Amino acid sequence: MQKVALVTGSSRGIGRRIALRLANEGYDIVINYARSKKGALETAEEVEKLGRKALVVKANVGDVTKIKAMFEQIREEFGRLDIFVNNAASGVLRPAMELEESHWDWTMNINSKALLFCAQEAAKLMEEAGGGKIVSISSLGSIRYLENYTTVGVSKAALEALTRYLAVELAPKNISVNAVSGGAVDTEALLHFPNREELLEEARSKTPAGRMVEMEDIVNAVMFLLGEESGMICGQTIIVDGGISLLV
Repeated sequence: MQKVALVTGSSRGIGRRIALRLANEGYDIVINYARSKKGALETAEEVEKLGRKALVVKANVGDVTKIKAMFEQIREEFGRLDIFVNNAASGVLRPAMELEESHWDWTMNINSKALLFCAQEAAKLMEEAGGGKIVSISSLGSIRYLENYTTVGVSKAALEALTRYLAVELAPKNISVNAVSGGAVDTEALLHFPNREELLEEARSKTPAGRMVEMEDIVNAVMFLLGEESGMICGQTIIVDGGISLLV
């Protein structure tokens, strides 16, 4: 039976790279996007060039109704799911004292709530298929202070905690749940950071490994967790940062 992978937020950046790597490994791909339809269709075209099927689904994963509708489409189109990569992310970048309730709710819904309710739906399909893998994308802001990063950092801390809880409850169903936390990566998302240049300069000059983390470093870690060799890694957040988080 042909295997299927869902990558949320896969119209661009790391999500797109993961989707294409999975397609190259032989998976049919569900490409999820919220705003970038053009990017999603471009990703789908690349997937199809690799000889795999692509289903493009527009859904704001911060909305549980939209999540359920997306998984109904997956069931109708493919009838199964083997991999779920929880990559979609958003957030309001302001100091803690300037945050409003709407900023908090928006960020927590997309970055944290989405994992819970997508995992619930994914697990139903995975259990029917005999098991599966769930990997989320986190960031160092979950464990250390980053300027203007309050909502995102807290939401990613919640994501990592939820990863542990889901891992324990889904392991008996042969579903593994883990996360990858990356250091600063120069993606399109970083363009929205008011202190982008400062973050990049710190990453370039202070990373013990001697270079910045690149998208492919994150993708490689995700692919490892999605592979057979990582079978006994359960509920962990793998940090891919060249050692910068080890510094005071």
